[in-house]
Amino acid sequence: MESLQRIGVSLEKGLLEPFDRLIDRQGYASRSEALRDLIRERLTEEELADPDTPAVAAVVMVYDHHQARLAQKLTELQHEHHLHTVSSMHVHIDHHNCLEVVLLRGRVGQIGRLGERIVSLKGVTLGKVHLVATGTVGKNDHGT
Repeated sequence: MESLQRIGVSLEKGLLEPFDRLIDRQGYASRSEALRDLIRERLTEEELADPDTPAVAAVVMVYDHHQARLAQKLTELQHEHHLHTVSSMHVHIDHHNCLEVVLLRGRVGQIGRLGERIVSLKGVTLGKVHLVATGTVGKNDHGT
């Protein structure tokens, strides 16, 4: 196990109290765990700023399945980029709307552009690309 190093952090009461409420709502066991997650999140943001960083993405979208050729276009894009497309899931929300999640893997720049192409298709009413770096920020030698 990686050795832990203790540090001291000074926070104003007006910052610490809402932080404590936040970590309590989110179920953290300690302030240390919450701070580690915040640090990892910020370091990951830095990683994702580099278009060559290896990453995965979940492209989440809601669309009207009656939109002409949209399902076909979604399938064609995934086939054109089969090396980046890992999987997809399709859920019927109601008579008109479907939810689709497409999982992508590759470099941030590549999968980010592909995800944006997907959510910008005509008929997609809501869409978001969620990028996650696959690096080792904050991991020890055992991957934890």
